[in-house]
Amino acid sequence: MQSWLFVPGHREKMIDKAFGLELDAMVLDLEDGVPPAEKDDARRLVGQALAQRRTGPSCFVRTQSVDNDAIAADLNAVVRPGLAGLMLPKSEQADDLRRLDAMLTERESRAGLETGTVRLVAIVESARGLIAAPAIAAACPRMVGLLFGAEDFALDLGMPAVRQGETGQMLYARSAVVVAAASQGLQAVDRVYLDVADADGLRTETKLGRELGFTGKVLIHPNQINVVHECFAPSHMQIEHARRVVEAFDKAQAEGHGSITVAGQLVDLPIVEKARRVLELQRKLGN
Repeated sequence: MQSWLFVPGHREKMIDKAFGLELDAMVLDLEDGVPPAEKDDARRLVGQALAQRRTGPSCFVRTQSVDNDAIAADLNAVVRPGLAGLMLPKSEQADDLRRLDAMLTERESRAGLETGTVRLVAIVESARGLIAAPAIAAACPRMVGLLFGAEDFALDLGMPAVRQGETGQMLYARSAVVVAAASQGLQAVDRVYLDVADADGLRTETKLGRELGFTGKVLIHPNQINVVHECFAPSHMQIEHARRVVEAFDKAQAEGHGSITVAGQLVDLPIVEKARRVLELQRKLGN
């Protein structure tokens, strides 16, 4: 899933609109995107939206952190048919996910869901969380992804509000999240891009994220969806090169040859596997 759009849980019209958008996942927010006085209304509206499940993107919910007593109310409201998964903020140790796993097992039973139906994405947004990211990724079978929460991470490190150059790219932290996710075969979801009017900046950052190994990006406005899909989709040139690589490799294997070159470059097994992934992504996207 490449596009993950945050939708405030207390904004009914925004929730209704999100179901009709061409995105992969909507993240109905019960945490920071909802004022404290609106939490109960948000739980009610999100629960109603899930109960009236329509066709459209997969539905995830961002709950309170596992140490917040209000997470029980969140789970009671949203664990029901129609819920694809939860995003857990402030994930700092594997035990956070294991505790949530146990809470979910009980509530899935109550809701008539098979155990393990609700998947988990951990939000890594602190120094402790980053150090523990590999363990978090392996915490339980429900895990499907890690998301890098850049703004809270910057706050935890005492970084300035305006960050430029290499500091602004947070290359070490972002790469660490990608490696931790890849170590368990999970999705790595990149940070939010805050300037919703800057399509060129979003495009540049998304392309860099893809090069780092991210497989998706979190969004805060519908206008960002098409740019993100464009950046993650393989180009016509990449598709054609991948096709040539796979065809040449398969032919060489059939003829008993161990190595080949394509466009003057030596092709080995990792390059062939990457080419196969490009073609598989093209097939899934219908390009």
